[in-house]
Amino acid sequence: MEKFEFENGETLENVEVEYLIKGTPKFDDCENITNLVVFCHGYEGNCLSLNELHSFTSDGMPFDFNKYLILSIASLGFPNSCCPSSTGLGNNFPEYNFKDKVNFKKQFIKEKLGNDNVLGVLGVGMGGYEVYTWACEYPDDMKFNIVGGSSYKTAGYRYVMIKGIKNIIENNANFNSECYDESFSNTMISVYQVIFSMYFSQKIFQEMSNDEIDVFMDQFVEKSYSIDIHDFKFQYDVLLDYNIEDKLANIKSDVLVFIPENNLYFSSKDDIENLNSLIKNCQTEVLDFKRNKFNEMDFNHVMSILYAFLKKFE
Repeated sequence: MEKFEFENGETLENVEVEYLIKGTPKFDDCENITNLVVFCHGYEGNCLSLNELHSFTSDGMPFDFNKYLILSIASLGFPNSCCPSSTGLGNNFPEYNFKDKVNFKKQFIKEKLGNDNVLGVLGVGMGGYEVYTWACEYPDDMKFNIVGGSSYKTAGYRYVMIKGIKNIIENNANFNSECYDESFSNTMISVYQVIFSMYFSQKIFQEMSNDEIDVFMDQFVEKSYSIDIHDFKFQYDVLLDYNIEDKLANIKSDVLVFIPENNLYFSSKDDIENLNSLIKNCQTEVLDFKRNKFNEMDFNHVMSILYAFLKKFE
């Protein structure tokens, strides 16, 4: 995009946007796409995370590419879209919030596809924060929202974890250096060891031996080797004060929320307990995905819920 303006008034020019679009577009009489669904990836993902949804997008599945056009955009602040590392700005990158992340996607959709509205927006994890924000700030933009394993605010255990991670990064004596320091890699290893504590449910952790935990932790921490510390810091800064609970009443779309049972980071109780009273048309589902240490999950029950929810928008 030629230019993107942040909520704080700062602007960047020649903004790169990484995206993946798959499916079959359908048009109304004014040539607007009527079946566009936007997918918002989680903090470990990027636009290619759409490929991981093949169980949901193959023929006959709820988001069959023959029925929908699905757009996945690497979120603002993530490589290889506009972020501290790709722009070379590092700590000088403009501070952003979740409304900026939404506006980034909205502007791209308007400029490249010509659409002001979409059929639906769905997201997982950190992407779910974008879905909630989009539905609250622009309630007329879509007909449905689907959120998986996410929340509308940072509080309690999440707040403690995010603040602790933020302090680990900022306590690196070289963090404000103009050059990328080798110590940043060690800091990111420590950060990912902390994040790993949220990766499995308490039940799965208890079933694993310490040797098994070491193996899976080492595999998880390897992901940190390719993470730029500035990209990560900005992503976590935007989480720290995130709370749109007072705006949920703005939502006009139908909302479906999945929360995994026994999750350490998102609570099946605290993160959906009040949603039905806060959002007019909201369906909440607490599910046991039967996830194991090999990350295998059973989505059969989810499929039936999605079919029923999406039927009204066909």
